[in-house]
Amino acid sequence: MIAAPELPSEFHYPGDTDTRFSSDTDFSEDPDGRATNPIKGKGKKGKKAAGEKGKGGKGAGRMNGHHQENGMENMMLFEVVRLGKSAMQSVVDDWIESYKNDRDVALLDLINFFIQCSGCKGVVSGEMFRNMQNSEIIRRMTEEFDEDSGDYPLTIAGPQWKKFKSSFCEFIGVLVRQCQYSIIYDEYMMDTVISLLTGLSDSQVRAFRHTSTLAAMKLMTALVNVALNLSINMDNTQRQYESERNKMVAKRANDRLELLLQKRKELQENQDEIENMMNAIFKGVFVHRYRDAIAEIRAICIEEIGVWMKLYSDAFLNDSYLKYVGWTMHDKQGEVRLKCLTALQGLYYNRELNTRLELFTSRFKDRIVSMTLDKEYDVAVQAIKLLTLVLHSTDEVLSPEDCESVYHLVYSAHRPVAIAAGEFLFKKLFSQREPEEEGAPKRRGRQSPNANLIKTTVFFFLESELHEHAAYLVDSLWESGGELLKDWECMTSLLLDDPLPGEEALTDRQETALIEIMLCTVRQAAECHPPVGRGTGKRVMTAKEKKTQLDDKTRMTELFAVTLPPLLAKYSVDAEKLTNLLQLPQFFDLEIYTTGRLEKHLEALLRQIREIVEKHTDTEVLEACSKTYHALCNEEFTIFNRVDIARSQLLDELVDKFNRLLEDFLQEGEDADEDDAYQVLSTLKRITAFHNAHDLSQWDLFTSNFKLLNTGIENGDMPEQIVIHALQCTHYVILWHLAKVSEGSSRKEDMGTLRKQMRAFCMMCQRYLTNVNTAVKEQAFTILCDVLMIFSHQMVSGGREHLEPLVYSPEDSLQSELLSFILHHVFIDQDDDTNSTDGQQDDEAGKIEALHKRRNLLAAYCKLIIYCVVDMKTGADIFKQYMRYYNDYGDIIKETMSKTRQIDKIQCAKTLILSLQQLFNEMLSELGHGFDRSSSMFCGIKELARRFSLTFGLDQVKTRDAIAMLHKDGIEFAFKEPSPQGEGNPPLHLSFLDILSEFSSKLMRQDKRTVHMYLERFMTFQMALQREDCWLPLISYRNSLQAGGDDDTMSVMSGYSSRGSSVRSKKTKPTGPASTASGSSSKRKLPEEESSSSSEVWQQTMQSPVMMPSPHLTSTVMRDPKRARDDSFMGGYPLPHDQQQQAQPHSLPQHHPQTPQHQQNPMDYNTQVTWMLAQRQQEEVRQQQERAMNYAKLRTNLQHAIRRGTGLMEEDEEPIVEDVMMSSEGRMDDLNEGMDFDTMDIDLPQSKNRRERSELKPDYFDPASIMDESVLGVSMF
Repeated sequence: MIAAPELPSEFHYPGDTDTRFSSDTDFSEDPDGRATNPIKGKGKKGKKAAGEKGKGGKGAGRMNGHHQENGMENMMLFEVVRLGKSAMQSVVDDWIESYKNDRDVALLDLINFFIQCSGCKGVVSGEMFRNMQNSEIIRRMTEEFDEDSGDYPLTIAGPQWKKFKSSFCEFIGVLVRQCQYSIIYDEYMMDTVISLLTGLSDSQVRAFRHTSTLAAMKLMTALVNVALNLSINMDNTQRQYESERNKMVAKRANDRLELLLQKRKELQENQDEIENMMNAIFKGVFVHRYRDAIAEIRAICIEEIGVWMKLYSDAFLNDSYLKYVGWTMHDKQGEVRLKCLTALQGLYYNRELNTRLELFTSRFKDRIVSMTLDKEYDVAVQAIKLLTLVLHSTDEVLSPEDCESVYHLVYSAHRPVAIAAGEFLFKKLFSQREPEEEGAPKRRGRQSPNANLIKTTVFFFLESELHEHAAYLVDSLWESGGELLKDWECMTSLLLDDPLPGEEALTDRQETALIEIMLCTVRQAAECHPPVGRGTGKRVMTAKEKKTQLDDKTRMTELFAVTLPPLLAKYSVDAEKLTNLLQLPQFFDLEIYTTGRLEKHLEALLRQIREIVEKHTDTEVLEACSKTYHALCNEEFTIFNRVDIARSQLLDELVDKFNRLLEDFLQEGEDADEDDAYQVLSTLKRITAFHNAHDLSQWDLFTSNFKLLNTGIENGDMPEQIVIHALQCTHYVILWHLAKVSEGSSRKEDMGTLRKQMRAFCMMCQRYLTNVNTAVKEQAFTILCDVLMIFSHQMVSGGREHLEPLVYSPEDSLQSELLSFILHHVFIDQDDDTNSTDGQQDDEAGKIEALHKRRNLLAAYCKLIIYCVVDMKTGADIFKQYMRYYNDYGDIIKETMSKTRQIDKIQCAKTLILSLQQLFNEMLSELGHGFDRSSSMFCGIKELARRFSLTFGLDQVKTRDAIAMLHKDGIEFAFKEPSPQGEGNPPLHLSFLDILSEFSSKLMRQDKRTVHMYLERFMTFQMALQREDCWLPLISYRNSLQAGGDDDTMSVMSGYSSRGSSVRSKKTKPTGPASTASGSSSKRKLPEEESSSSSEVWQQTMQSPVMMPSPHLTSTVMRDPKRARDDSFMGGYPLPHDQQQQAQPHSLPQHHPQTPQHQQNPMDYNTQVTWMLAQRQQEEVRQQQERAMNYAKLRTNLQHAIRRGTGLMEEDEEPIVEDVMMSSEGRMDDLNEGMDFDTMDIDLPQSKNRRERSELKPDYFDPASIMDESVLGVSMF
């Protein structure tokens, strides 16, 4: 951008500038009109060019070409609009005044304004404006464009550019509005601007194309407004003329008729000119740019054509223009599709335009309906809203199939889509209400107008066959039909009152659905937030919403406090209805019971709940009763004492009954009949359900339940349901006791008691893991996992150190039993599960339910691994099932691996390699020692290793230590067992190296050498020479470690490459390995600790014995890395045999840094190679300079060729959105890809990963810590 002075805060434009054409009656007065059009470029001597003005001369005293009244500094028009501190009206008025004084200078300001708004730093001078065509000006500006940055004012982020687009658009609109009576008809200003914008919109530069398209579209919109005003004025003038002409001859004013005829003629001429301008913009800009490669440009075009059709429907609302919107609804970008829908919404909203949209609707209706399922949620929402407007305008366009495709979206998890679909559903099904007679009393309850609508809601809910999603349906209809859904009086009347004569009563299924919907509406009104799974969470409510919430809670409490007891009494035997009805008191305003004098209804409610508890044994009903008591027993309200007494009486009776029945049941032993067992089970179910929400510690239920469980272990014939509920009840006893102890007010004796009870209960659960019954084992396993999690070492965190005596860590035997349970009850085939029921549909449902149960069991155990409750190595048995049970448990196992890696990367890697070792041993035991490596079992293990490798991600720095430890353990395992066939044969587990090679790609290059060195410590000299098939795993593994590692190690040692001999550095490079190594380390800027550790590694490498004969030294110390891969200097310069012996790696001579020019010793082979390489590098530098110059010339020619050939569309045809024009940058990239420019090497900045790399911990590969010949069983050097 061109710098400009900051606009002073006190600066203001003169506000008294007025146009003389302020009314429709001034058209005859045109002092600056078309009669005085000067010729372009004539009579403009001594004027400053725009480029000179932009630099701020002091003598002119002008702003944008005109005088400033306050004498402030010159400021460019672009800067004024960008800062946006002045009223746009005054800015435009000043420019108009400047245009009247010298229109060439003012127009030059306007041209530079558009150029600078595109982000171009170039300035159009007066000479260019007079002597050059627009295409030449644009080409010149393109050459001066800043190619380093892709940002321009319309795309730059930041506060100062935030309002630039709106100011830019406002300026264009105000400019046309202020010039609409004279200047736009002078055949000069508008022609120049339209020609410039059309040329810029065809530019290959995105900034020019984007900015000019926006300007042209806004200019077109402003012209549409002018045309609309002209059309209105013409109609008024025509009516005045007809009225005057219809008068009697004596009263007719001929002068007025002539004046009106003249005015109408001028208006018609102006209208024709405006239409010509609009046609030029439409055909020159819109027709090409609505198919532009950039989605933002396409969106601008569609947005503006929607404005034109809405503003001036007589001219634009026809199929010739609507087709562009219809075609673009198939655009690949959601942003463009969204603009199409919003443009159409503005048209369908006006019912008067519906007749003109009939053909378009029939042609593109199917596309609009399909867009309700768009992958972009915003587009889907607007598509549904558009269909709602179509439905509002005419009810016959959409077929029942079209409507049904929208209906099911009320169950969408995305709330805006669901609400839009709910509005559509409400307008379609519920908009027809029965008219009420005036003066008649308002009908309530079953006779209210909402009764049929509520029934329709129930019918729709049942027909949708998504019965468990009533909360979603209510939430979708809440905004559009909230008043209907909150008519609880009508709902209760439909449930309690008898049907009217001739009215059909609700069926049992419909009553169940109505009760569920009623509960969901009560919850929605009380909580004021969407159901689970829809919405991001609770939001802050406004004062109006809070007042509505309080009013609704008061109204629902007053109604249901009276009607709930009769409803419970009516449906006292229906468990499903009772479960929903019993949840209603949880949303009451309990204060209403006292303030509304509703205590008798509270007593009735408590009686009904007590009867339900005594009558039902269903777990869901009993838990609903327990939660209702918990909600009513709130100490903040005065009803607490009354409810607490009722609850205590009920629990006293239940516990006494249970103890009495249990004593008799245990005494009878094997003689106990089923009736006694049922009585014990039903009472235990009720106590367990209440113990979940209420503290029953005062009744000492642990002793009785533990006795019951112990008896079941000893006798082995205890009914499974009694054992399951006894385990659950004992679990609740432990948790309530822990809650009391955690408060800190308990005694030490209580903590000791809890510790004993908890450990005894864990032992009891462990014993039940071996029970015959599967359900009992699953219950014992689940509870045991929960107890171990709760009483793990993490319970002392958060300032709860006093709970440390309660921490319990499972013993190895318990860990092994838990793991054994998982392996035998989770990792089983689907057909092995015997819990499925009869019938194909029931069988599928049973399999799904069983799978969910097994997933919960596995997740419970994986939590123990993640939180370090059990040893992480036990996860190996879980991880090895990753591939086999990927569809069922893949997500759980993968998340477990991710969490364990976050806890301890190294231990996780050891666990992964352990799982592969276990699978390898299982394969050996099944297939034997001489197995085929192409077998399915071995390939499966290798594929699992590949999957494990992928889980380490791309950041090798973070996983460096873990991968190293994984290779270390794998190498040790491969050489651990000697061959059973005797010496000279491969070790028993050598094939494991083939599996381990899957992890070689995760090693950093400098680590591959270290791992390879560690591998060679296990190898004998004979192993390195073997080439038989049985040794292929060792060969392939060594190759995987050497791939890509040699080049890197040599570069670390030498540090000398073609990048080091850049054109920018003229210094002579050292030739010795030591000096070049130090030069490399300083050039790469490695940390000191990495450099030191690397040198130690290489020193060890030089001194370590080599298992295989080393190749002849090829002296890559000074070699260009690119040539080192292709050329072998051994072929051109063979070494003598004696020099080959001296060139072994373990006896490398120590070179000292010295240049070839100052070498004192006789020139040996290395010195010759160094001198030859130096000569070759100088030649390469010269060639690179020549290539750079040739490339610069070729690039310039290519740019000119690209600018000459635009290749834009010229025809008005239905678009293929994929066939869009490329930007200049993209075309340059494509051209460059087709040509092999051999450019010179450039020193790139060091990578972040290289700076962060740290050498492997020395103890991982320290011979003193890990090498033990007695363990390895191989001979060592």
